[in-house]
Amino acid sequence: MITPVEAALLVFILCCAVATALLRDVLAAIIAFGAYSLGIAIIWVFLRAPDVGLTEASVGAGVMTVLLLLTIAKTTRPPDDRTFEQVNVPALAVSVLLVVSLSATLFALPAVGASDSAVATDKVTNYYLENAYEESHVKNAVTAVLASYRGFDTFGEAVVVYSAGIGLMIVLRREVLG
Repeated sequence: MITPVEAALLVFILCCAVATALLRDVLAAIIAFGAYSLGIAIIWVFLRAPDVGLTEASVGAGVMTVLLLLTIAKTTRPPDDRTFEQVNVPALAVSVLLVVSLSATLFALPAVGASDSAVATDKVTNYYLENAYEESHVKNAVTAVLASYRGFDTFGEAVVVYSAGIGLMIVLRREVLG
């Protein structure tokens, strides 16, 4: 079952997503987007995927927010007093329909950490739990999976985060020198 903290986090994420789409002020929309990305990163941690959460926090909330802020620093704002965009009703209807149809599948998912879920009873999962220490000499099964069994995937995530950081440093250096 969903906890009150998770429910509040989901409401926060939805509010940030709506604010990002509707805010007319670009700076406010970027701030709402950064908060949205940070909320998604926290959700990944709640779902026991801290590696994905770290990647989302660093690239989504960190690098993208800085790049978007640099972009608006180089452009001009339109002189308009409206705070929110006008809502495109057909686009809103399609978006709501998509969210409702995708949300309907959530009830078919097992609870996080349920012992009777397909993942918990899977042969691969049992193999990892039984052989992680002998094969990788790592006491934590999650670390063994991330560092040993899924090493190429974890390496790919590290390359994405590193590349985003290097790209950001190059852009920031051009800003300072240029």
